[in-house]
Amino acid sequence: MASAAAAAPGAVVSQSVKHDLSGPLRTLQASPVVPGGKGNHSHRPLKPLSTGAALPTAPGSVQTTPMGAAMPATTTNFEGVKNIDGVLPPDTNGDVSPTRYVQWVNLHFKIFDRAGNTILGPSAGNTLWSGFGGNCEFTNQGDPVVKYDRMADRWVFTQFAFQVRNMAPVAPFSQCFAVSTTGDPTGTYYRYEFVISSTYFNDYPKLGIWPDAYYMSVNYFNGNAFAGGGALAFDRTSMLGGLPAMMVSFGPIGAAYGGMLPSDLDGTILPAAGSPNYFGAIDTSVAPTGSTFQMWKFHVDWTTPTNSTFGTTSHAPDFALAVATYNWFLCSGARSCISQPGTSAGLDAIPDRLMNRLQYRKFSDGHESLVANHTVRIGSGNQAGIRWYEIRNLSSAPTVFQQGTYAPSSDSRWMGSLAMDQVGDIALGYSLSSSSIFPSIDYTGRLAGDPLGTLPQGEASLIAGSGSQTSNFNRWGDYSMMAVDPVDDCTFWYTQEYYSVTSIAGWQTRVGSFKFAGCPAATGPPASPTGLTATPVSGAQINLTWTASAGASSYKL
Repeated sequence: MASAAAAAPGAVVSQSVKHDLSGPLRTLQASPVVPGGKGNHSHRPLKPLSTGAALPTAPGSVQTTPMGAAMPATTTNFEGVKNIDGVLPPDTNGDVSPTRYVQWVNLHFKIFDRAGNTILGPSAGNTLWSGFGGNCEFTNQGDPVVKYDRMADRWVFTQFAFQVRNMAPVAPFSQCFAVSTTGDPTGTYYRYEFVISSTYFNDYPKLGIWPDAYYMSVNYFNGNAFAGGGALAFDRTSMLGGLPAMMVSFGPIGAAYGGMLPSDLDGTILPAAGSPNYFGAIDTSVAPTGSTFQMWKFHVDWTTPTNSTFGTTSHAPDFALAVATYNWFLCSGARSCISQPGTSAGLDAIPDRLMNRLQYRKFSDGHESLVANHTVRIGSGNQAGIRWYEIRNLSSAPTVFQQGTYAPSSDSRWMGSLAMDQVGDIALGYSLSSSSIFPSIDYTGRLAGDPLGTLPQGEASLIAGSGSQTSNFNRWGDYSMMAVDPVDDCTFWYTQEYYSVTSIAGWQTRVGSFKFAGCPAATGPPASPTGLTATPVSGAQINLTWTASAGASSYKL
């Protein structure tokens, strides 16, 4: 079992309980999983149902018209993994490298070339841990995340692992990682198991790539009772080298804080050496409204892990940024807010948290940006719209540079994911539905020079749905993924779910790419991140030096 010790207030330092080197993924077969794996379960809300008067989503923040028709069409558009396993929801996510696109849903992943041709799969998620043993190999519980680590040209897969009894998760609760040894996602992997908790279930894990760690947010539950958010850092350098790896974690930090996301690095310019990872959340502590965007700084210290810090001394946010009022309480707190044609079954908007991702980007002029989004209630009915933000001045006193609420018609838009390209253009992908429009996948965006707080480039369709979901579980999402292509740092890749035929759980997924014409194309191979250098040393190690104006730090791989 993991050795764990209480450290500086709330910090826990532990070691991976197991690690190894796999054979090539293209040769592995999934082990049979134990009965009682992931099924169709009600969503675990972060907040209990609440009632009472509420301020509306600030009318002045709402964009009520598309304002244009200039969104670029998709250049790549292909079918992803469908519901092989009969589960809800798909937890759709995927990422792109210079040679491959990898998509992972509940409970299978698939590896494509960049034109959408299948390279491998669909393969059960636990195939990655075939021969590894334990819960990583013999369960396949989902909530998957796959990321491309551009700084190292590696793929990172992670999902939680636990046994189930009487339809409930049972401790110990683990997180499984597989980190590719090269840029080939069909090759070999360094594999890890970390025991996250022997008490609290680590629900809804989300991963952020950062120079000094793989950062993760979770929502801790004790049974069905929300216990608070959790923040974790995994020793990226050791995991890239296949060495025993540490984890530093904080939480549960109390039921007032949950639905956090770690910042996830895009682009070729790294944050200053020693920069913390930034965690963000919306304030839902006073349901059903909020008016702040919460931010924490996570400083991990791998030399003296007990010196690591998260937020204030009590783990409250370092910053609570004032934003336009939002009402996240659709359907009086029920989980069936979004209407569809031909059925009384609604869809879950999951409006109590930020949506994947909290993207970080640093620009050549030195400014840093975070972009984020979440679902809000429009007016007094059950229409969903998307609130989005760009936050700057991260290293000093963060400020909201711009914000808006996207609701250009009476239809519902939710389950968004947005990102920013190398010139500051923003793209937002989302689900679109109403009583007359089948759940579909659309996207919109803005150019860097457009009026602040607007997404005025119009609305484009990645694929139009032609069916509704009739399950009484109402689950949708629980997340989608907008990635930025490392080849040109301009092309957006989006993946999301939809239905082509009305059914209980016949979801399908789609992957599409597009770019704004004004973003410059690459003139050569993808650039290495600025400030990152590698020098061979003895054995199988290299020295990795992360250099910035504030100094340099060295790590061994």
